[in-house]
Amino acid sequence: MVRIFDLAIIGGGINGCGIARDAAGRGNSVFLCEMNDLASGTSSWSTKLVHGGLRYLEYYEFRLVREALIEREILWQIAPHIIRPLRFVLPHHDGLRPAWLLRLGLFLYDHIGGRNLLPPTRSVDLTRDEVGRPLIPNRYVRGFEYSDCFVDDARLVILTARDAADRGAEIRTRSRAVEIRQVDGIWQVTVENTSSGERGTIQARVLVNAGGPWVEDVLASGAGVNARAKVRLVQGSHIVVRKLYAHDRAYMFQNSDGRIVFVIPYQDDFTLIGTTDRDFDGDPAKVKASTEEIKYLCESVSEYLAKPVRPEDVVWTYAGVRPLYDDGASEAKAATRDYVFELDTPGGAPLLSIYGGKITTYRRLAEEALERLAPYLRSAKAREGWTEKSPLPGGDLDVSAIAALSEELSRSYPFLTPAHANRLAHAYGTRAAKLLGNAKSMADLGQSFGATLTESEVRYLMSVEWACTAEDVVWRRSKLGLRLSAGEIAAIDNWIAAHRVPSERPVLEAGGRT
Repeated sequence: MVRIFDLAIIGGGINGCGIARDAAGRGNSVFLCEMNDLASGTSSWSTKLVHGGLRYLEYYEFRLVREALIEREILWQIAPHIIRPLRFVLPHHDGLRPAWLLRLGLFLYDHIGGRNLLPPTRSVDLTRDEVGRPLIPNRYVRGFEYSDCFVDDARLVILTARDAADRGAEIRTRSRAVEIRQVDGIWQVTVENTSSGERGTIQARVLVNAGGPWVEDVLASGAGVNARAKVRLVQGSHIVVRKLYAHDRAYMFQNSDGRIVFVIPYQDDFTLIGTTDRDFDGDPAKVKASTEEIKYLCESVSEYLAKPVRPEDVVWTYAGVRPLYDDGASEAKAATRDYVFELDTPGGAPLLSIYGGKITTYRRLAEEALERLAPYLRSAKAREGWTEKSPLPGGDLDVSAIAALSEELSRSYPFLTPAHANRLAHAYGTRAAKLLGNAKSMADLGQSFGATLTESEVRYLMSVEWACTAEDVVWRRSKLGLRLSAGEIAAIDNWIAAHRVPSERPVLEAGGRT
Protein backbone atom coordinates (compact mmCIF):
# COMPACT_ATOMS: atom_id res chain seq x y z
CA MET A 1 0.00 0.00 0.00
CA VAL A 2 1.43 3.36 -1.04
CA ARG A 3 0.99 6.03 1.63
CA ILE A 4 0.00 9.45 0.37
CA PHE A 5 0.62 12.28 2.84
CA ASP A 6 -1.91 15.08 3.10
CA LEU A 7 0.90 17.61 3.17
CA ALA A 8 4.61 17.58 2.26
CA ILE A 9 6.79 20.49 3.35
CA ILE A 10 10.22 21.35 1.97
CA GLY A 11 12.29 23.36 4.45
CA GLY A 12 12.97 22.93 8.18
CA GLY A 13 13.14 26.55 9.22
CA ILE A 14 10.59 28.31 11.39
CA ASN A 15 7.95 28.63 8.66
CA GLY A 16 8.16 24.99 7.53
CA CYS A 17 8.15 23.64 11.09
CA GLY A 18 5.35 26.00 12.11
CA ILE A 19 3.14 24.77 9.26
CA ALA A 20 4.04 21.13 10.04
CA ARG A 21 3.02 21.57 13.69
CA ASP A 22 -0.24 23.33 12.94
CA ALA A 23 -1.21 20.89 10.17
CA ALA A 24 -0.42 17.79 12.25
CA GLY A 25 -2.45 19.19 15.14
CA ARG A 26 -5.42 19.55 12.79
CA GLY A 27 -5.29 15.85 11.98
CA ASN A 28 -3.37 15.96 8.70
CA SER A 29 -0.62 13.50 7.81
CA VAL A 30 2.54 15.56 7.36
CA PHE A 31 5.99 14.94 5.88
CA LEU A 32 8.78 17.52 6.24
CA CYS A 33 12.27 17.31 4.78
CA GLU A 34 15.20 19.62 5.50
CA MET A 35 18.45 19.34 3.55
CA ASN A 36 20.59 20.23 6.58
CA ASP A 37 19.82 20.48 10.28
CA LEU A 38 16.64 22.13 11.51
CA ALA A 39 17.06 25.92 11.79
CA SER A 40 20.42 25.72 10.01
CA GLY A 41 19.53 28.57 7.65
CA THR A 42 17.97 31.96 8.30
CA SER A 43 16.01 30.84 11.36
CA SER A 44 19.08 30.49 13.61
CA TRP A 45 20.80 33.67 12.45
CA SER A 46 18.25 36.26 13.56
CA THR A 47 18.63 39.07 16.11
CA LYS A 48 16.80 36.71 18.53
CA LEU A 49 13.85 39.06 19.01
CA VAL A 50 10.13 38.47 19.22
CA HIS A 51 9.10 42.04 18.52
CA GLY A 52 6.64 44.24 16.72
CA GLY A 53 9.34 45.94 14.71
CA LEU A 54 9.23 49.52 15.93
CA ARG A 55 11.11 50.83 12.90
CA TYR A 56 8.59 49.28 10.47
CA LEU A 57 6.12 51.97 11.55
CA GLU A 58 8.25 54.40 9.52
CA TYR A 59 7.38 52.41 6.41
CA TYR A 60 3.64 52.43 7.31
CA GLU A 61 3.65 48.65 7.88
CA PHE A 62 0.87 49.05 10.45
CA ARG A 63 -0.81 45.68 9.82
CA LEU A 64 2.49 43.81 10.07
CA VAL A 65 3.47 45.64 13.28
CA ARG A 66 0.05 45.08 14.87
CA GLU A 67 0.08 41.37 14.00
CA ALA A 68 3.63 41.00 15.34
CA LEU A 69 2.77 42.83 18.58
CA ILE A 70 -0.19 40.53 19.19
CA GLU A 71 1.98 37.48 18.48
CA ARG A 72 4.67 38.71 20.87
CA GLU A 73 2.63 37.91 23.99
CA ILE A 74 1.07 34.76 22.50
CA LEU A 75 4.50 33.27 21.82
CA TRP A 76 5.82 34.29 25.23
CA GLN A 77 2.92 32.44 26.86
CA ILE A 78 3.32 29.22 24.85
CA ALA A 79 7.13 29.12 25.22
CA PRO A 80 8.08 31.03 28.40
CA HIS A 81 11.26 28.95 28.85
CA ILE A 82 12.87 30.10 25.59
CA ILE A 83 11.18 33.52 25.33
CA ARG A 84 11.57 36.25 27.92
CA PRO A 85 10.58 39.91 28.17
CA LEU A 86 13.30 42.45 27.51
CA ARG A 87 13.33 46.20 28.05
CA PHE A 88 14.93 48.34 25.33
CA VAL A 89 16.44 51.76 25.86
CA LEU A 90 16.18 54.18 22.93
CA PRO A 91 18.39 57.24 23.53
CA HIS A 92 17.20 60.42 21.86
CA HIS A 93 19.69 61.80 19.37
CA ASP A 94 19.55 65.43 18.15
CA GLY A 95 19.51 65.65 14.39
CA LEU A 96 17.95 62.25 13.80
CA ARG A 97 14.34 61.26 14.50
CA PRO A 98 12.73 64.02 16.64
CA ALA A 99 11.58 63.18 20.16
CA TRP A 100 7.90 63.78 19.32
CA LEU A 101 8.10 61.21 16.51
CA LEU A 102 9.69 58.63 18.81
CA ARG A 103 7.02 59.32 21.42
CA LEU A 104 4.25 58.91 18.85
CA GLY A 105 5.79 55.70 17.50
CA LEU A 106 6.11 54.25 21.00
CA PHE A 107 2.54 55.28 21.86
CA LEU A 108 1.31 53.34 18.82
CA TYR A 109 3.63 50.47 19.72
CA ASP A 110 2.11 50.27 23.20
CA HIS A 111 -1.51 50.43 22.05
CA ILE A 112 -2.14 48.91 18.61
CA GLY A 113 -1.18 45.35 19.52
CA GLY A 114 -3.21 44.57 22.62
CA ARG A 115 -0.30 44.67 25.10
CA ASN A 116 -1.49 42.99 28.31
CA LEU A 117 1.48 41.50 30.18
CA LEU A 118 4.47 43.57 29.13
CA PRO A 119 5.16 46.88 30.91
CA PRO A 120 4.54 50.12 28.97
CA THR A 121 6.98 52.68 27.63
CA ARG A 122 8.55 55.17 30.04
CA SER A 123 10.71 58.25 29.61
CA VAL A 124 14.25 57.99 30.95
CA ASP A 125 16.62 60.65 32.29
CA LEU A 126 19.90 59.25 30.99
CA THR A 127 21.93 61.54 33.26
CA ARG A 128 20.50 59.84 36.37
CA ASP A 129 19.18 56.38 35.46
CA GLU A 130 21.58 53.42 35.50
CA VAL A 131 20.84 52.76 31.81
CA GLY A 132 22.63 56.01 31.02
CA ARG A 133 25.92 54.92 32.62
CA PRO A 134 27.30 52.88 29.69
CA LEU A 135 26.66 55.81 27.32
CA ILE A 136 29.05 58.63 26.43
CA PRO A 137 28.69 61.18 29.28
CA ASN A 138 26.72 64.38 28.59
CA ARG A 139 25.96 63.42 24.98
CA TYR A 140 22.62 61.67 25.59
CA VAL A 141 20.32 63.30 28.10
CA ARG A 142 16.93 61.71 27.56
CA GLY A 143 15.53 58.57 26.09
CA PHE A 144 12.70 56.07 26.20
CA GLU A 145 12.43 52.54 27.54
CA TYR A 146 9.97 50.12 25.94
CA SER A 147 9.18 46.38 25.94
CA ASP A 148 9.79 43.55 23.50
CA CYS A 149 10.87 39.93 23.92
CA PHE A 150 14.04 37.90 23.41
CA VAL A 151 13.91 34.36 21.93
CA ASP A 152 16.26 31.44 21.48
CA ASP A 153 15.42 31.29 17.78
CA ALA A 154 16.90 27.89 16.89
CA ARG A 155 15.28 26.23 19.91
CA LEU A 156 11.96 27.75 18.88
CA VAL A 157 12.28 25.95 15.53
CA ILE A 158 13.39 22.65 17.07
CA LEU A 159 10.67 22.60 19.74
CA THR A 160 8.08 23.43 17.08
CA ALA A 161 9.33 20.47 15.02
CA ARG A 162 9.34 18.27 18.12
CA ASP A 163 5.70 19.12 18.80
CA ALA A 164 4.83 18.43 15.16
CA ALA A 165 6.49 15.00 15.43
CA ASP A 166 4.73 14.31 18.73
CA ARG A 167 1.47 14.91 16.85
CA GLY A 168 2.38 12.47 14.08
CA ALA A 169 4.42 14.50 11.57
CA GLU A 170 7.38 12.77 9.94
CA ILE A 171 10.43 15.03 10.22
CA ARG A 172 13.43 14.14 8.06
CA THR A 173 16.61 16.14 8.54
CA ARG A 174 19.65 15.89 6.24
CA SER A 175 17.19 15.02 3.48
CA ARG A 176 17.20 17.14 0.33
CA ALA A 177 14.25 17.33 -2.06
CA VAL A 178 16.04 16.81 -5.38
CA GLU A 179 13.02 16.53 -7.66
CA ILE A 180 9.35 17.42 -7.44
CA ARG A 181 6.80 16.42 -10.05
CA GLN A 182 3.14 15.56 -10.40
CA VAL A 183 1.66 12.24 -11.42
CA ASP A 184 -2.14 12.00 -11.73
CA GLY A 185 -2.66 15.07 -9.54
CA ILE A 186 -0.39 13.84 -6.74
CA TRP A 187 2.96 15.37 -5.86
CA GLN A 188 5.93 13.02 -5.96
CA VAL A 189 8.95 14.30 -4.06
CA THR A 190 12.29 12.55 -4.54
CA VAL A 191 14.32 12.90 -1.35
CA GLU A 192 18.05 12.28 -1.04
CA ASN A 193 19.80 11.52 2.24
CA THR A 194 22.68 13.99 2.22
CA SER A 195 24.88 11.64 4.27
CA SER A 196 24.39 8.35 2.43
CA GLY A 197 23.22 9.57 -0.97
CA GLU A 198 20.30 7.16 -0.72
CA ARG A 199 17.15 8.28 -2.54
CA GLY A 200 13.46 7.54 -2.14
CA THR A 201 10.14 9.07 -3.09
CA ILE A 202 7.18 10.22 -1.06
CA GLN A 203 3.75 11.26 -2.31
CA ALA A 204 1.52 14.09 -1.10
CA ARG A 205 -1.70 15.80 -2.07
CA VAL A 206 -0.39 19.25 -1.15
CA LEU A 207 3.15 20.65 -1.32
CA VAL A 208 4.52 23.59 0.68
CA ASN A 209 7.72 25.28 -0.45
CA ALA A 210 9.23 26.78 2.72
CA GLY A 211 12.76 26.80 1.32
CA GLY A 212 13.60 30.27 2.66
CA PRO A 213 16.56 31.64 0.68
CA TRP A 214 16.27 28.52 -1.52
CA VAL A 215 12.57 29.02 -2.33
CA GLU A 216 13.30 29.60 -6.03
CA ASP A 217 15.72 26.65 -6.17
CA VAL A 218 12.90 24.37 -4.97
CA LEU A 219 10.67 25.60 -7.79
CA ALA A 220 13.50 25.00 -10.25
CA SER A 221 13.66 21.32 -9.26
CA GLY A 222 10.76 20.41 -11.52
CA ALA A 223 7.53 21.88 -10.14
CA GLY A 224 6.34 23.13 -13.51
CA VAL A 225 5.61 26.52 -11.99
CA ASN A 226 6.77 29.86 -13.35
CA ALA A 227 6.81 31.89 -10.16
CA ARG A 228 5.50 35.43 -10.39
CA ALA A 229 6.87 36.46 -7.01
CA LYS A 230 10.59 37.08 -6.57
CA VAL A 231 12.76 36.70 -3.52
CA ARG A 232 15.12 39.46 -2.41
CA LEU A 233 18.05 38.13 -0.42
CA VAL A 234 19.22 40.50 2.30
CA GLN A 235 22.24 39.74 4.47
CA GLY A 236 22.09 40.46 8.18
CA SER A 237 25.26 40.04 10.23
CA HIS A 238 25.82 40.09 13.99
CA ILE A 239 28.77 40.23 16.34
CA VAL A 240 29.13 38.97 19.91
CA VAL A 241 31.52 40.58 22.42
CA ARG A 242 32.18 40.15 26.14
CA LYS A 243 29.53 41.69 28.40
CA LEU A 244 29.56 45.46 27.93
CA TYR A 245 27.60 46.58 31.00
CA ALA A 246 26.07 45.27 34.24
CA HIS A 247 22.32 46.01 33.90
CA ASP A 248 19.81 43.78 32.11
CA ARG A 249 18.37 46.21 29.54
CA ALA A 250 19.06 46.24 25.79
CA TYR A 251 19.61 49.29 23.59
CA MET A 252 18.28 50.35 20.24
CA PHE A 253 20.68 52.83 18.65
CA GLN A 254 19.78 55.03 15.68
CA ASN A 255 22.43 55.62 13.04
CA SER A 256 22.82 58.64 10.82
CA ASP A 257 22.24 56.42 7.75
CA GLY A 258 18.71 55.70 8.99
CA ARG A 259 19.47 52.16 10.15
CA ILE A 260 19.18 50.95 13.72
CA VAL A 261 21.44 48.59 15.68
CA PHE A 262 20.47 46.54 18.72
CA VAL A 263 22.79 45.90 21.69
CA ILE A 264 21.43 42.98 23.71
CA PRO A 265 22.57 41.15 26.87
CA TYR A 266 23.36 37.62 25.68
CA GLN A 267 24.04 34.26 27.33
CA ASP A 268 24.81 35.91 30.73
CA ASP A 269 28.43 36.84 29.96
CA PHE A 270 28.18 38.35 26.46
CA THR A 271 26.57 41.13 24.44
CA LEU A 272 24.98 40.64 21.03
CA ILE A 273 25.18 43.47 18.48
CA GLY A 274 23.30 43.58 15.18
CA THR A 275 22.14 43.71 12.53
CA THR A 276 23.21 44.90 9.10
CA ASP A 277 21.03 45.16 6.00
CA ARG A 278 22.70 44.64 2.64
CA ASP A 279 21.61 42.91 -0.51
CA PHE A 280 23.15 39.49 -0.96
CA ASP A 281 24.11 37.72 -4.15
CA GLY A 282 25.63 34.28 -3.87
CA ASP A 283 25.19 30.96 -2.10
CA PRO A 284 23.18 31.54 1.12
CA ALA A 285 24.96 28.55 2.68
CA LYS A 286 28.27 30.43 2.50
CA VAL A 287 27.22 33.77 3.95
CA LYS A 288 29.67 35.26 6.48
CA ALA A 289 29.93 38.53 8.36
CA SER A 290 32.31 40.67 6.30
CA THR A 291 35.15 42.76 7.70
CA GLU A 292 33.23 45.82 6.52
CA GLU A 293 30.08 44.80 8.42
CA ILE A 294 32.00 44.04 11.62
CA LYS A 295 33.64 47.47 11.40
CA TYR A 296 30.26 49.10 10.74
CA LEU A 297 28.65 47.51 13.80
CA CYS A 298 31.60 48.42 16.04
CA GLU A 299 31.58 52.03 14.84
CA SER A 300 27.79 52.33 15.13
CA VAL A 301 27.65 51.33 18.79
CA SER A 302 30.82 53.28 19.62
CA GLU A 303 28.91 56.44 18.69
CA TYR A 304 26.89 55.81 21.84
CA LEU A 305 28.97 53.81 24.28
CA ALA A 306 31.53 55.37 26.61
CA LYS A 307 33.84 52.40 26.05
CA PRO A 308 34.29 51.91 22.28
CA VAL A 309 33.82 48.46 20.76
CA ARG A 310 36.61 47.39 18.41
CA PRO A 311 36.81 44.52 15.91
CA GLU A 312 39.42 42.80 18.10
CA ASP A 313 36.80 42.61 20.91
CA VAL A 314 34.59 40.33 18.81
CA VAL A 315 34.47 36.72 20.08
CA TRP A 316 31.97 35.36 17.56
CA THR A 317 30.16 36.49 14.43
CA TYR A 318 27.25 35.07 12.51
CA ALA A 319 25.36 36.04 9.40
CA GLY A 320 22.15 34.96 7.75
CA VAL A 321 20.27 35.67 4.56
CA ARG A 322 16.71 36.88 4.91
CA PRO A 323 14.50 35.71 2.02
CA LEU A 324 12.33 38.82 1.72
CA TYR A 325 9.57 39.33 -0.79
CA ASP A 326 10.94 41.63 -3.49
CA ASP A 327 8.63 44.64 -3.35
CA GLY A 328 10.96 46.80 -5.44
CA ALA A 329 12.23 48.86 -2.47
CA SER A 330 15.38 50.72 -3.40
CA GLU A 331 17.20 49.89 -0.16
CA ALA A 332 17.51 46.59 1.69
CA LYS A 333 16.49 48.24 4.99
CA ALA A 334 13.19 49.35 3.41
CA ALA A 335 12.22 45.99 1.88
CA THR A 336 9.07 44.63 3.45
CA ARG A 337 9.34 42.05 6.24
CA ASP A 338 5.79 40.93 5.55
CA TYR A 339 5.15 37.47 4.15
CA VAL A 340 3.66 36.68 0.76
CA PHE A 341 2.12 33.41 -0.42
CA GLU A 342 2.03 32.21 -3.99
CA LEU A 343 -0.45 29.38 -4.57
CA ASP A 344 -0.19 27.48 -7.83
CA THR A 345 -2.04 24.38 -9.01
CA PRO A 346 -0.05 23.02 -11.95
CA GLY A 347 -1.75 19.80 -13.02
CA GLY A 348 -4.37 20.29 -10.31
CA ALA A 349 -2.32 19.67 -7.15
CA PRO A 350 -1.61 22.75 -5.00
CA LEU A 351 1.86 24.15 -4.37
CA LEU A 352 2.17 26.96 -1.81
CA SER A 353 5.44 28.93 -1.91
CA ILE A 354 6.34 31.26 0.95
CA TYR A 355 8.28 34.49 0.54
CA GLY A 356 9.47 36.58 3.47
CA GLY A 357 8.17 36.41 7.01
CA LYS A 358 9.85 36.87 10.35
CA ILE A 359 10.29 34.76 13.50
CA THR A 360 7.63 36.73 15.38
CA THR A 361 4.82 36.07 12.92
CA TYR A 362 5.58 32.42 12.08
CA ARG A 363 2.56 31.06 13.97
CA ARG A 364 0.12 33.37 12.17
CA LEU A 365 1.85 32.62 8.87
CA ALA A 366 1.23 28.90 9.48
CA GLU A 367 -2.44 29.53 10.29
CA GLU A 368 -2.90 31.62 7.18
CA ALA A 369 -1.09 29.04 5.02
CA LEU A 370 -3.48 26.33 6.22
CA GLU A 371 -6.46 28.61 5.65
CA ARG A 372 -5.32 28.96 2.04
CA LEU A 373 -4.84 25.21 1.72
CA ALA A 374 -8.04 24.19 3.55
CA PRO A 375 -9.96 23.39 0.33
CA TYR A 376 -7.32 20.80 -0.53
CA LEU A 377 -6.93 19.16 2.89
CA ARG A 378 -9.24 16.35 3.90
CA SER A 379 -9.12 16.52 7.69
CA ALA A 380 -12.37 17.48 9.39
CA LYS A 381 -10.33 19.65 11.76
CA ALA A 382 -8.43 21.36 8.93
CA ARG A 383 -10.09 24.73 9.50
CA GLU A 384 -9.56 24.88 13.24
CA GLY A 385 -6.67 27.00 14.49
CA TRP A 386 -5.32 25.70 17.80
CA THR A 387 -1.69 26.79 18.28
CA GLU A 388 -2.47 30.06 20.08
CA LYS A 389 -3.19 28.31 23.37
CA SER A 390 -1.10 25.14 23.17
CA PRO A 391 2.37 25.34 24.76
CA LEU A 392 5.48 24.17 22.97
CA PRO A 393 7.34 21.20 24.56
CA GLY A 394 8.53 22.24 28.02
CA GLY A 395 6.48 25.45 27.97
CA ASP A 396 3.54 24.26 30.04
CA LEU A 397 4.09 26.73 32.87
CA ASP A 398 3.33 30.34 33.70
CA VAL A 399 5.47 33.09 32.18
CA SER A 400 6.66 34.01 35.70
CA ALA A 401 7.58 30.46 36.75
CA ILE A 402 10.99 29.87 35.14
CA ALA A 403 12.94 30.98 38.22
CA ALA A 404 10.83 28.63 40.36
CA LEU A 405 11.48 25.79 37.90
CA SER A 406 15.23 26.43 38.14
CA GLU A 407 15.02 26.30 41.94
CA GLU A 408 12.98 23.09 41.76
CA LEU A 409 15.67 21.47 39.59
CA SER A 410 18.30 22.54 42.12
CA ARG A 411 16.28 20.92 44.92
CA SER A 412 15.59 17.71 42.98
CA TYR A 413 19.16 17.48 41.67
CA PRO A 414 21.30 19.15 44.38
CA PHE A 415 24.54 18.30 42.55
CA LEU A 416 23.67 20.85 39.82
CA THR A 417 25.20 24.30 40.17
CA PRO A 418 22.63 27.15 40.09
CA ALA A 419 23.96 28.18 36.66
CA HIS A 420 23.56 24.63 35.32
CA ALA A 421 20.01 24.30 36.67
CA ASN A 422 19.13 27.72 35.26
CA ARG A 423 20.47 26.84 31.80
CA LEU A 424 18.50 23.58 31.69
CA ALA A 425 15.31 25.32 32.88
CA HIS A 426 15.61 27.92 30.11
CA ALA A 427 16.46 25.39 27.41
CA TYR A 428 14.08 22.55 28.21
CA GLY A 429 11.47 23.99 30.57
CA THR A 430 9.41 21.28 32.24
CA ARG A 431 11.15 18.63 30.11
CA ALA A 432 14.53 19.23 31.80
CA ALA A 433 13.87 16.32 34.17
CA LYS A 434 13.61 13.98 31.17
CA LEU A 435 17.30 14.35 30.36
CA LEU A 436 18.35 14.33 34.04
CA GLY A 437 16.35 11.18 34.79
CA ASN A 438 17.19 9.47 38.10
CA ALA A 439 20.67 10.95 38.36
CA LYS A 440 21.98 11.32 41.91
CA SER A 441 25.33 12.88 40.98
CA MET A 442 27.13 14.52 38.07
CA ALA A 443 28.82 11.18 37.42
CA ASP A 444 25.38 9.69 36.72
CA LEU A 445 25.04 12.11 33.80
CA GLY A 446 28.02 10.47 32.09
CA GLN A 447 30.97 12.12 30.42
CA SER A 448 31.36 15.85 30.94
CA PHE A 449 32.29 17.82 27.82
CA GLY A 450 32.76 21.17 29.58
CA ALA A 451 30.52 24.20 30.19
CA THR A 452 27.92 21.96 31.99
CA LEU A 453 27.31 19.86 28.85
CA THR A 454 27.08 16.16 29.69
CA GLU A 455 26.69 12.86 27.90
CA SER A 456 23.11 12.61 29.18
CA GLU A 457 22.17 15.90 27.51
CA VAL A 458 23.87 14.99 24.23
CA ARG A 459 22.06 11.64 24.17
CA TYR A 460 18.76 13.46 24.74
CA LEU A 461 19.47 15.92 21.93
CA MET A 462 20.31 13.08 19.54
CA SER A 463 17.30 10.94 20.40
CA VAL A 464 14.66 13.65 20.85
CA GLU A 465 15.85 16.74 18.97
CA TRP A 466 17.53 15.38 15.81
CA ALA A 467 21.09 16.44 16.73
CA CYS A 468 23.71 14.66 14.60
CA THR A 469 26.90 16.69 15.09
CA ALA A 470 28.67 18.78 17.70
CA GLU A 471 27.70 21.88 15.71
CA ASP A 472 24.02 20.94 16.07
CA VAL A 473 24.53 20.64 19.83
CA VAL A 474 26.72 23.64 20.67
CA TRP A 475 25.48 26.25 18.16
CA ARG A 476 21.80 25.49 17.53
CA ARG A 477 20.37 23.50 20.45
CA SER A 478 22.55 25.56 22.80
CA LYS A 479 25.09 28.36 22.49
CA LEU A 480 27.71 26.51 24.51
CA GLY A 481 30.10 26.95 21.60
CA LEU A 482 30.79 30.37 23.11
CA ARG A 483 32.26 28.64 26.17
CA LEU A 484 33.89 25.51 24.73
CA SER A 485 37.30 25.25 23.07
CA ALA A 486 37.79 23.80 19.60
CA GLY A 487 39.26 20.69 21.22
CA GLU A 488 36.24 20.24 23.50
CA ILE A 489 33.87 20.59 20.54
CA ALA A 490 35.92 18.04 18.57
CA ALA A 491 35.61 15.65 21.54
CA ILE A 492 31.82 15.90 21.27
CA ASP A 493 31.97 14.97 17.58
CA ASN A 494 34.19 12.01 18.42
CA TRP A 495 31.76 10.86 21.11
CA ILE A 496 28.78 11.21 18.75
CA ALA A 497 30.57 9.21 16.05
CA ALA A 498 31.27 6.41 18.54
CA HIS A 499 27.72 6.34 19.94
CA ARG A 500 25.54 7.05 16.93
CA VAL A 501 22.73 4.52 16.70
CA PRO A 502 21.79 3.44 13.16
CA SER A 503 18.51 5.06 12.17
CA GLU A 504 15.49 2.97 13.08
CA ARG A 505 13.18 4.80 10.72
CA PRO A 506 12.24 2.93 7.54
CA VAL A 507 14.09 3.66 4.34
CA LEU A 508 12.00 5.40 1.70
CA GLU A 509 11.39 3.20 -1.28
CA ALA A 510 10.73 4.22 -4.84
CA GLY A 511 7.05 4.95 -5.14
CA GLY A 512 6.74 6.07 -1.54
CA ARG A 513 6.27 2.70 0.18
CA THR A 514 7.55 2.54 3.74
